[in-house]
Amino acid sequence: VQLQASGGGLVRAGGSLRLSCAASGRTFFNFHGAWFRQTPGKEREFVAAIRRDRSGGGSTRYVDSVKGRFTISRDNARSTVCLQMNSLKPEDTAVYYCAATQILWAYVEEAHRYTNWGQGTLVTVSS
Repeated sequence: VQLQASGGGLVRAGGSLRLSCAASGRTFFNFHGAWFRQTPGKEREFVAAIRRDRSGGGSTRYVDSVKGRFTISRDNARSTVCLQMNSLKPEDTAVYYCAATQILWAYVEEAHRYTNWGQGTLVTVSS
């Protein structure tokens, strides 16, 4: 599956952004969708994931630091995964990557297990 991320930009603290990831090439509903982020000198960090589900309402998982602020969703008909980011903080500044996988749901937070990645999109939150 090929992935194309979009939606990054510059926003002030407390603001919102919506990232989108468009998938193509294979049947997207068979894949878990996820978002990771990375800052210079640090490893890629798990942000959120949504389980594969034909109805598009798969269960979700979040890193603690974004719970209550970020929401991941999917639209299987459009083969997209979105990340709605509210109440953004300067520490959310990073390059965000979307990813897709068919690994066991128990491992979705582990970046090294993914082989399908979109290009990064930069999110900058100013204080």
